[in-house]
Amino acid sequence: MGRKRHGAEQIIAKLREAEVELARGKTAGEICRKLGITEQTYYRWRREYGGLRVDQARRLKELERENPRSKGELRVALPAIRPARLPARRPP
Repeated sequence: MGRKRHGAEQIIAKLREAEVELARGKTAGEICRKLGITEQTYYRWRREYGGLRVDQARRLKELERENPRSKGELRVALPAIRPARLPARRPP
């Protein structure tokens, strides 16, 4: 079976549903089977998205996508900046 990718909205909806079921006394295993995910996925989602609203989760993912681009731009710009700021190293 192929791997599913869940969006932030779907993940938050499933976590909310899981919270309701946990409050009703069901176990994490039962809830995960009902949601069609593994317990490991459930706990990972809960750690990453627990307590977030949908708009906050979207912003988090947007920042995660933006971060590597910023690092790449910084890597390109640093060699041009470094010689002007730092003194040259002398070989030992």
